[in-house]
Amino acid sequence: MGGVERILVSACLLGSRVRYDGGAKTSDDDLLARWRAEGRLVRFCPEVEGGLPVPRPPAEIEGGAGGAAVLAGAARILTPEGDDVTAAFLSGARQALAVARSLGVRVAILKEGSPSCGSLRIYDGTHRGRTTPGQGVTTALLELNGIRVFGEDRIPDAARYLESLTGTVFTERGDPG
Repeated sequence: MGGVERILVSACLLGSRVRYDGGAKTSDDDLLARWRAEGRLVRFCPEVEGGLPVPRPPAEIEGGAGGAAVLAGAARILTPEGDDVTAAFLSGARQALAVARSLGVRVAILKEGSPSCGSLRIYDGTHRGRTTPGQGVTTALLELNGIRVFGEDRIPDAARYLESLTGTVFTERGDPG
């Protein structure tokens, strides 16, 4: 692979207006900014890459079952109107994995709470703004394939994990290594 360790990052965290409501959730994290300047970040939105438009209706995994259940065919991803958008989420997850593999990515920083990208919590499937512990579809697929996923509120944890893989120090000021 050579060169820098690449990190897959939710496009909305990098300022892309790709969320269901047409907005972004731009992160101002210093480590993320540093990695961006170093050319480490791979911008990706599984929902857009899976074919969903911007804006689009919000979607949640039925029953808050989690991404692994969707991957196994045991749960669907539905809009509040009951439209089944599972196929687009699965396509986006597969594309995220393909991009990550092609670039040797071992770490991802994805948008917490998303039915694609949530790493610790997702919405519970009721479309009432309630969350439950669980992973989104893309996170579940990446983790099943050895790629560690961290939410945007756990970037220091991602840095420590990268340090354990590479020996490069990211959590202190100054140049890496």
